[in-house]
Amino acid sequence: MPIKTSPALDFARTYPVLVLALALTVLPTLYAMATESWSTEAGVHGPLVLATAVWLVWRNWDEIRAEARPGNLWIAVPIVVVMAALYAFGRAFNFLIIEVGALLVALIVIAYAFVGPRVMMKMWFPVVYLMFLIPLPGWLMDSITQPLKILVSDITTWLLSAVGYPITQVGVTIYIAQYQLLVEDACAGLNSLISLTAVGLFYIYLMHNASWRYSLLLLALLLPIAIAANVVRVIILVLLTYYAGNEVAQGYLHDFAGIVTFVSALLLIFGIDKLLSPIRRRLTDGKQDGSKKEGTHAEAA
Repeated sequence: MPIKTSPALDFARTYPVLVLALALTVLPTLYAMATESWSTEAGVHGPLVLATAVWLVWRNWDEIRAEARPGNLWIAVPIVVVMAALYAFGRAFNFLIIEVGALLVALIVIAYAFVGPRVMMKMWFPVVYLMFLIPLPGWLMDSITQPLKILVSDITTWLLSAVGYPITQVGVTIYIAQYQLLVEDACAGLNSLISLTAVGLFYIYLMHNASWRYSLLLLALLLPIAIAANVVRVIILVLLTYYAGNEVAQGYLHDFAGIVTFVSALLLIFGIDKLLSPIRRRLTDGKQDGSKKEGTHAEAA
C-alpha cells in the first residue's frame, strides 16, 4: 500500500536544512508573539490573521503549484541575509517589531525564490494581510490614541449631557455624579480599528475582490464604525458606573463590553455591506459595461 504524502512533507524531504532553519526561527517568534503581542487587546487579532492567511494560501495551493517558477536568487539571497541579521538583532534585544518584521520579509522573499514573481503578484493579499502581525511600537500607539481618546470622550459626554445626565469632562477624564472615569487606550478605538481593519479586509477580499472601488468605500467606513462602536462601549461603562457602581463597571463587565463592542462593529460592517448592495451592483455593472465597450472598440478597429 503506497504511503500518502503531502506538499509539506515533500518540501521537508527536499530541503531539510531550510525547514530546520525555518523551524528554529519561526517557532520562537510565534511563542514570543503569543505571550507578548497576542495577549494584549492591541494584538488579539494576530492568531486570526495568521490562520486565515495560511488558509488563503492553502485555498490557492493548486494554482500556486501550477504557475510556480523559480525567482531570481541574486535578488532573494541578499535580502534574506539582511533580514536574518535584523532578526538576530531584534531577537537578541527583545525588539519584537523588528524580529517579526524581519522574519515576515524573509519568509516572503523565500517564497518568491521558490514560486517566482507571477505567483507572488497573484498572492498579493496574503502578503499584505500578514503585515497585521507586526506589532505597532508604543510611541506610535500613544500618538494616535490620544486624539482618539479625546474624540470618544467628547462625543460620550455630549450625548449623555444632552439627555440629562450629570456628566462633565476634562481631557480624557469623565466625571459623572461622584464617579471619575479615565478613557484608556482600549476605549479609544485604535485597537478595535486595527482588528476591524484586519477582519474587514479579509471579508472584503473574499466577498468583493472584483470591485476595488466598492472595497475602498467599505474600507473608508471602518474608521467611523470603530469610533462609533467605542463610543457605545464607553457610554455603556459610564452608565454601568452611574447605576451600579465602579466595581461592577470595572469588573468582568468591562472586558465583556469590549467583546460585545467588537462583535457589534463586525455585524455593523456586514449590515452596511448589505444596505450598500445596490451601490456595489452599480459599480460592478459599470465596470462590466466599460469592459464591453473596450471590447467593442477593439473589434471595430
